Amino acid sequence: MRAVDIAFPFAIDARGRTAAANYPDHVRQMIEQLLFTRPGERVDRPDFGCGLLDLVFEPNSPEVAAALQVSAEGALLRWLGDVIAVARMDVTAQEATLRIDIDYTLLATGQRRTDRLEGRVI
Repeated sequence: MRAVDIAFPFAIDARGRTAAANYPDHVRQMIEQLLFTRPGERVDRPDFGCGLLDLVFEPNSPEVAAALQVSAEGALLRWLGDVIAVARMDVTAQEATLRIDIDYTLLATGQRRTDRLEGRVI
């Protein structure tokens, strides 16, 4: 029996139950949570996250782009390395929007995925 993958953000479905997500969508949601969570935001896991949103307003330079890339790849390897294998990731910041394009393989199924994640800093 497979565990139920709870949808993120948490929601109630049409039946009045906790909304679920299929496995590929659940993994995408986990990636999004990890990349857009600032370290220290989670009380029970203060080192969870990667701090991408902290660098959005830094001056645009190859050094900042490299720092974003290293931070994101390190967090994915640490927290989701047993779930996905990242093949390619591009992180770009434009004004108040952070865009991440990521190609990865779901290790449990071998399915290859390409996703674009966007986060805004308010």
